[in-house]
Amino acid sequence: MQVPHRRLPHLYAIGQPLFITFRLNGSLPSGREFPPESITSGEAFLCVDRLLDGARSGPTYLALPSIAQIIVDSLQHCGEIDYRLHAWVVMPNHVHMLATTRTDVSKFMRRLKGYTARRANELLFRTGQPFWQEESYDHLVRTPEEFTNIEGYILKNPVKAGLARTAEEFRWSSGHTEAGL
Repeated sequence: MQVPHRRLPHLYAIGQPLFITFRLNGSLPSGREFPPESITSGEAFLCVDRLLDGARSGPTYLALPSIAQIIVDSLQHCGEIDYRLHAWVVMPNHVHMLATTRTDVSKFMRRLKGYTARRANELLFRTGQPFWQEESYDHLVRTPEEFTNIEGYILKNPVKAGLARTAEEFRWSSGHTEAGL
């Protein structure tokens, strides 16, 4: 099997906001063509995110409340040490987070994904099987306007995907938490 060319640059700066998306293993249709090289990584991200929002193929384990809660608890727990968590959403097959990093991103993502994969797989009776896709998408946030746009994108993602009428209504997001629900 030929592995698609990875064109995602991974640029990190401790103390600077980072937008991260990670998804379940197998959450995109097999044999799916990746966007052409002629589009930007941001445009490619939007194409893939639309496919993920549709959740028409692959696992949707994160839609299970017990699994979603593991992810939420882990995002918040890791935020006490590794990053300052600004916005997040747990969709049925992927997670978006906006955080200002305090430690090495590769290390905390490995811990976050490793722990949540083990816990979720135990509950699903899938011990030892791949849970998360190996590579995550990340984007270094460079301006306050970009921060605001990404934060809005994250909070509106469940509404755009048809999972809720309002951001505050969706239980598995920081929009729900901030609304005090």
